[in-house]
Amino acid sequence: MAGSVNKVILIGNLGKDPEVRNAQNGTKIVTFTLATSETWNDKASGERKEKTEWHRVVVFNERIADVAERFLKKGRKVFVEGTLQTRKWTDQSGAEKFTTEVVIDRFRGDLQLIDSNRGGDEGGGFEGGGGGYSAPRQVAGPARGAAPGRGSPAPAPGGWDAPGGGSDLDDEIPF
Repeated sequence: MAGSVNKVILIGNLGKDPEVRNAQNGTKIVTFTLATSETWNDKASGERKEKTEWHRVVVFNERIADVAERFLKKGRKVFVEGTLQTRKWTDQSGAEKFTTEVVIDRFRGDLQLIDSNRGGDEGGGFEGGGGGYSAPRQVAGPARGAAPGRGSPAPAPGGWDAPGGGSDLDDEIPF
């Protein structure tokens, strides 16, 4: 068993379109903010309450960065798996600043689109484990132009089977 684990898994919605920039060596870096929310009923008033947390996500994996650049838009629901990293810098006034980010690095991490793109493309997932890339996974239903038998997508490699029949994934998550 490992002595420690640094793994973050989030499911949330993009707060704005991702920002894409290139490092000095030419590799693509994509950053975006992800909102996660929890809701509950206030015991005293019976009123429905909601708390939203904002997470900064940084993608250093080239293939996942390409997918993020092409398919992520404000409002999209995504699954993100990465590591938590805090970095420090000095701003222009000389004050030390800190930020904590979820990082999908070159060899570890995952990004999956788990809703249908309102623009017409269906969501899929792309893994970045070991710096590799797996074929898109069906998560929210069959892709357009899929082979006959579209109603029952193939099981995801190394993952769970998506619900068939185009059902909304939110109805299937137990939390």
